[in-house]
Amino acid sequence: MNKIKGVTQIIFCCLIVFSCKEKQGETEDVKEEIHIEGVSQELKDKFISNPPEGMVWIPGGSFLQGAVPQDKTAMNHEKPQHPVSVDGFFMDITEVTNAEFAKFVDETNYVTIAERVIDWEDMKKQLPEGTPKPHDSILQPGSLMFKKTKSSLPNLYDFSQWWRWAIGINWRHPSGPDSNIEGKENHPVVHISFEDAQAYCKWAGRRLPTEAEWEYAARGKRTSTIYFWGDDKSELSKMVNSWEGEFPVNNTLEDGFERTASVKSYAPNDFGLYDMAGNVWEFVSDWYSIKYYETLKASNQDIINPQGPDKAYNPNQPYTPEKVIKGGSFLCSDSYCASYRISSRMGSSLDSSSEHIGFRTVASLDMLDK
Repeated sequence: MNKIKGVTQIIFCCLIVFSCKEKQGETEDVKEEIHIEGVSQELKDKFISNPPEGMVWIPGGSFLQGAVPQDKTAMNHEKPQHPVSVDGFFMDITEVTNAEFAKFVDETNYVTIAERVIDWEDMKKQLPEGTPKPHDSILQPGSLMFKKTKSSLPNLYDFSQWWRWAIGINWRHPSGPDSNIEGKENHPVVHISFEDAQAYCKWAGRRLPTEAEWEYAARGKRTSTIYFWGDDKSELSKMVNSWEGEFPVNNTLEDGFERTASVKSYAPNDFGLYDMAGNVWEFVSDWYSIKYYETLKASNQDIINPQGPDKAYNPNQPYTPEKVIKGGSFLCSDSYCASYRISSRMGSSLDSSSEHIGFRTVASLDMLDK
């Protein structure tokens, strides 16, 4: 990777989020949850027949987590496949929208990380020792913005070529200090950090899904396909808000969108969930470790409701613990990362935000019986 120079890109280096690098599948009936301890059948029937507004019941069951054998673009940290079982849970039908997040902020006066004054003493803990402090004019609240390049790039591993640290950018002003979310109330909220997502969940009485729950829900009833609709890549522009054309130079807009799209702009999966591929990446609760799947496979045990590794591990980000993000975004292209694939996974630091990461929430039955 080319060396990143300049104080602006020092901040970028601290906050950057890694944004990745056929046979039609048959649907199968999904068996009901395997074991929900401490929850009566009466309670199950009560809530499953009357789910919380904006949520859908995901019946628990077992599946093979990780890249399917026919996926030739899968990365090593998506392998090996390993059997996992999850209990049933409710999941948001869509990503959390600007309107929903605005309601949370209005009721709590919450201030997102992208809006807070930057604490250099805290930031430098995530940088190599001796990193010089940038000028105060640079250390201002902001977030990461995508920028197109003027010409083709021979090195797509240097992601600093299409990301910039932008002062004054946050969920209220997603594309510039003078921008706003008027008319984008139904777009997924972005420029949200993991900490911000957790705060929303606490207010809503929800939680973030585990990585296993997210992937299980994304698969719907398709247990062995690359995408949530099957293995046919030619369906991509009809099913997903992604990048068409040469990344990061030219977006042909074949799918109709330059950046985020309103939720429900594309067809849902078998469980009735929208945008489980593309639009924006989604936080899950697991720490990101490139070796986690290997560890699960090697355990040779029944894996039920996995919560992720005890700690993060990514040698490419040794100073910054990361959480898993799933689903890909409007920036994912066939030529660069193709992270609209179900098994795709990346890591994001807890305190970073960008214009292509959002989240959705889940609720277990025991959480609703309060």
